Amino acid sequence: MVDGVSATSSASGLAGQRKGIADNFDTFLQLLVTQLKNQNPLEPLDTNQFTQQLVQFSSVEQQLKTNEFLEAMMMANQTAVNGHAVQYVGKTVTASGATTELSGGVAAWVYKLDAPAPNSTVTIKDQNGNVVYRQQMSLEAGVDEIVWNGMTDSGNKLTSGKFTITIDARDTDNKYVPVTTELMGKVQSVDLSGSEPYLIISGLRIPLSAITSVGADMPSGDEEKPDPIDPEQAAAA
Repeated sequence: MVDGVSATSSASGLAGQRKGIADNFDTFLQLLVTQLKNQNPLEPLDTNQFTQQLVQFSSVEQQLKTNEFLEAMMMANQTAVNGHAVQYVGKTVTASGATTELSGGVAAWVYKLDAPAPNSTVTIKDQNGNVVYRQQMSLEAGVDEIVWNGMTDSGNKLTSGKFTITIDARDTDNKYVPVTTELMGKVQSVDLSGSEPYLIISGLRIPLSAITSVGADMPSGDEEKPDPIDPEQAAAA
């Protein structure tokens, strides 16, 4: 783990600094004692300079102890964060963003609207920026999810890939309604190699700080849950 190597290197560096300070301090004391033994009684050495140097050595030693304490706190905090991130494995989460993976026959997003948007257009693009699906929809205010079954406008059934959703939400007067989009997926693994853990969701690396909620398993393609943007269901509605 990269963090572990970095922390060990840093701790070794502090240990080396402390050893160097201790060696220099011993040498300084030896020189001080030697000079005091051999000083001219008629012209005694100025002890103020030695006192100032002693204070400086003490200050440096205290600073090194403070650095060691902070380093230990950072390592403990990183360990706690990593342990917390690992607990997300196997759970379905939502995170800030608009790109997710088509997995198990579905791709799911969560959106939030502050007002109804009956004249909305939902557009889904592949990772090359090509539009694969576009649907006119009436969206209610609040938080809801959009589940896409992989069916394109051309009638092809996609089974995998990364896709990005865009929601152009409009009210009855065709005025834009602000909308927040989040992705949804199951956490497969956790990358602990950086300064912040990254959750791996169908190949996407999502920073832990971007996670907004943790919930139940996302629907699969075999479930009977209605697909809000299935063409036939949209037409029936």
